[in-house]
Amino acid sequence: MRGNPAFSVLAALGLGAVLWLPLVTVAPNRLVSGQGVSLWQVGQTLAAPVEALGVSLPVQLLMVATLLTACLAAVFVKTPRWAGAAVLVLAALLLPGLLALGGLYAGQVSETQSSLARTALGSAFWVMTLVLWLAVMDALHRMQAGLALRATVWMSIGLCVLWLLASGWCDQLSLMKEYANHADIFAGQVLRHLQIVVFTLLPTLCIGLPLGWAINHSARWQQWLLPPLNIIQTVPSIALFGLLMVPLAWLAAAWPWLATWGVSGIGLAPAVVALTLYSLLPVVRGAQAGLAQVPVAVLDAARGMGMSAGQIFWSAQLPLAAPVILAGVRTATIQTVGLAAVAALIGAGGLGAIMFDGLFGSAQDLVLLGVLPIVGLALLLDLGFEVLARWAQPPSGAPA
Repeated sequence: MRGNPAFSVLAALGLGAVLWLPLVTVAPNRLVSGQGVSLWQVGQTLAAPVEALGVSLPVQLLMVATLLTACLAAVFVKTPRWAGAAVLVLAALLLPGLLALGGLYAGQVSETQSSLARTALGSAFWVMTLVLWLAVMDALHRMQAGLALRATVWMSIGLCVLWLLASGWCDQLSLMKEYANHADIFAGQVLRHLQIVVFTLLPTLCIGLPLGWAINHSARWQQWLLPPLNIIQTVPSIALFGLLMVPLAWLAAAWPWLATWGVSGIGLAPAVVALTLYSLLPVVRGAQAGLAQVPVAVLDAARGMGMSAGQIFWSAQLPLAAPVILAGVRTATIQTVGLAAVAALIGAGGLGAIMFDGLFGSAQDLVLLGVLPIVGLALLLDLGFEVLARWAQPPSGAPA
């Protein structure tokens, strides 16, 4: 049986992470660098409390590492369907299991050393998480899992992780201590991040979809509109935010009523304008490509039935173009979720504010506190768009 060389390298990286990289790092306080602790050392520390189970924790951890290796070896070669299901279950259990192990060790450190000690998740944790994530994705692909099964698997893993966090199991991890220190502003920053995304997508759709329709019907519109949109994509986000600060501040000074609506040189207004400009290209391109791929025969048949231009658009073009249009909107949405973090540099707030506070304070876990919710939000939105795309897909037998 021949495996995939690229995934074999990833499997080797996962095993190497288990053996040589630190699972967690422990620092005496928030200001100093931590010392790495390997998986085996974690096992030695936690062995005493679980000896009553009949198997020492180091042996348990070795069994976990063996299962991980077997899981990776199985998922990256040609295997029967049942083996893919076994790999899926093992990898899905190990993903929250790694977090539980880190939380258990952090609690042990807090009890035996100092309440000021900081236990952070180490490089081995993140490498193993990435490899296991890929293992789950590959197993689902090999099993030809439908959307319902894939959503169930990912939601189950997510709920297990949320339960570990909510139950207090991981409270002594440095990441959760940072959350406790910022709990009063965290929910507000999440809502602010969502506000930036929504306020960006609304004008993007209102402008981008008609422009996509226009350039699909006119080559002249295409020549005039696409080059500027392509150029905007090459401008760094920080530079674009800076370029918009001066004209928006001037507008707010010239017409004070604009300031009452939130228009100013810093804050939400320049962030939304800049992100809207960035989001237009994928939406316009998606609308153009979707409308252009509607078969001419369908349009001719609709005209032959006596349909008006509006009826042809709503009853024939739009339903067939919807999957491609949604793909463009999906790209713009995920892009906006990520770029909205940079908007914190001009006072827009959001999860980027937490992330940059961590960067400026050299607090790695505070950076993660801002980054991880952004990643989670992007994944949830991506899953939601996949559901919409399946719903918008033309029925089998319809012209594509």
